Amino acid sequence: MSQEAELPPATPFGGIEPVTDPAVLREEIDRLRQESAELRGRLHAHPPISLAQGVLMERYRLPGPEAAFTLMRESSQRFNIKLHTLADAVVRTPEPDAARPPSGSRPAQGPPPLPGLRLDPAGHRNQGAVLSAALRRVLDITQAGMGNVQLAEGGRLRMEKHVGLSRDFTGFFAFVEGPTTSCAQAAETRRQVTVRDVATAGVFDEDSRRTILLAGSRACHSVPLVNRAGVPLGMISSHHERPLAGFTRAQLDVLESTGVMVGRWLSWHRHTVVRDALAHLHTHARTLG
Repeated sequence: MSQEAELPPATPFGGIEPVTDPAVLREEIDRLRQESAELRGRLHAHPPISLAQGVLMERYRLPGPEAAFTLMRESSQRFNIKLHTLADAVVRTPEPDAARPPSGSRPAQGPPPLPGLRLDPAGHRNQGAVLSAALRRVLDITQAGMGNVQLAEGGRLRMEKHVGLSRDFTGFFAFVEGPTTSCAQAAETRRQVTVRDVATAGVFDEDSRRTILLAGSRACHSVPLVNRAGVPLGMISSHHERPLAGFTRAQLDVLESTGVMVGRWLSWHRHTVVRDALAHLHTHARTLG
């Protein structure tokens, strides 16, 4: 009598055992979500810098994109501004007259006053220090432990500073373009926006809502940073662990005045420090080209 060979039990997915441990599954989902957010951030980050490289190559007849990138990096480090900020300025600023570099018409006055911000004297000219102090002030007023600062560049909001928020959150919202967030709505309307409960607010798409809730934020408030013409140059948002009942008129007034004050400082910074960086870039690019 023949004896049949005992075959091993079949497994799906080409012999790969499926993961059944819920903790392992959650860890893998979190890892994939983080990788997706980081990839999305890199994809959004690359085009503005590449566009600025192309502008510089065409404008100054540079030998290649590496030379353009090196010039931008050196100028950004010298003047202590982000590479993104300088790249955006390169694209927005017309080609300067050969006899008059970009700083020729900039105002000569010092930075505007920043009452209420805790800054040392040197910090009044430093964008990172000013934005960090402004974020602390907004979080103090709103009594929140989480928040972020975004800058308006190239028609979108770019994450610049954050406190207490997860890597998933900062990666997902590294760049905001669409209208499905409260910060984008505040930028469009040029007014403060309060979301009392993220779980039920209609402003968010489901991916944004899920990312905010997973970061531990149940409510948020966005304050536009506006220049003298009322145009938003950035945004500060506070995030709250519990749904909000709202803010008092006094709180909203102080938040608005903070947005105006910081927005005017950003306008000054763009017309002085950033323009000086452009002048430096212009001089060295002409030599190299």
